[in-house]
Amino acid sequence: MPRFSRWILWPLLTLALPLGAVPASADEACQETALSALRACRSGAQDEYQISVGKCTNLEFDPAEARCLKEAGSARTEALALCNEQYDSRLDICDRLGGAPYDPDVNPSLFDTDFQHLSRPNPYFPLGIGDRWVFDGAEHVEIEVLDRAKSIDGVRCFVVRDVVSVDGVTHEDTEDWFAQAKNGDVCYFGEEVKDFEIFPEDEPPTAELVSIDGSFKAGRDGDKPGLAFPYAPRRGQFYRQEFSLGNAEDVADVLTTAYAYGRNAELDRLVPRDLAQLLCSRGDCVVTLEFQPLAPGVFERKFYARGIGGFLVIHLDTGEVVQLTGCNVDPRCARLPAP
Repeated sequence: MPRFSRWILWPLLTLALPLGAVPASADEACQETALSALRACRSGAQDEYQISVGKCTNLEFDPAEARCLKEAGSARTEALALCNEQYDSRLDICDRLGGAPYDPDVNPSLFDTDFQHLSRPNPYFPLGIGDRWVFDGAEHVEIEVLDRAKSIDGVRCFVVRDVVSVDGVTHEDTEDWFAQAKNGDVCYFGEEVKDFEIFPEDEPPTAELVSIDGSFKAGRDGDKPGLAFPYAPRRGQFYRQEFSLGNAEDVADVLTTAYAYGRNAELDRLVPRDLAQLLCSRGDCVVTLEFQPLAPGVFERKFYARGIGGFLVIHLDTGEVVQLTGCNVDPRCARLPAP
């Protein structure tokens, strides 16, 4: 159905239904999910507006209250517009994935339990206890596979710590949970996100936990795992990396499995030539486009090298580049160029 028609008809077809009800059709489960998320988003925007109005009424001076109410109204308008953009983005994802329900098989027998002897290690997403990667650019990122395991729905997962800092100050400290499937796929079973902020007026300035948004765990509150990286990616392959509705909904689109610097001017844009020539000289690097509907218009182009894993992230909306500057998983780690 054309986008304009979908936008008009879906709300009209469901307005008369009881709250929470949707047409019973497995072929349209994805679209129905998008519509439910749209309703929730709109309700949330209205709830936030009412809370803001309540706060505005407690301001002592009439001009201040009027300004507060005006700002609250503007914030509601922006929030409702974002809801619509998120809905459109989810429908775009449905166009690629189809309308069937998203319900991946998490049978524990499909996954490795011995981290020292993996059935089929993923060449583009290596996982081994003690593996480390360091990235630099717009931010400093340190990633390490810890000597720990996390059991989720009976699946034994690697625990990977991911710390993001700027100017030596930690902004995010995340624990990711990855499972190695016996067929070579690496699956993503959740993350515990901790976002920090420094307030210079504090004595001494101390990192304060300000958000855990984005945290999820497969099997909890309806959340489901996704595919972190396939064993044998295919050009045009499109997949969910995680599924926590309204919270974490990243998807990935495989743009090419044969990247080498100089073959595609668009893919070369913002790529450090010496880094790409070091890691992609065989023309077998994988490039993905990754995004999530919660942040419409925000896209990341990510590059993966065989034996190394991810080595470059380009934020297409800002032009910021974060590149691999250190690792211990391959002899080429010793020859990585500086940003």
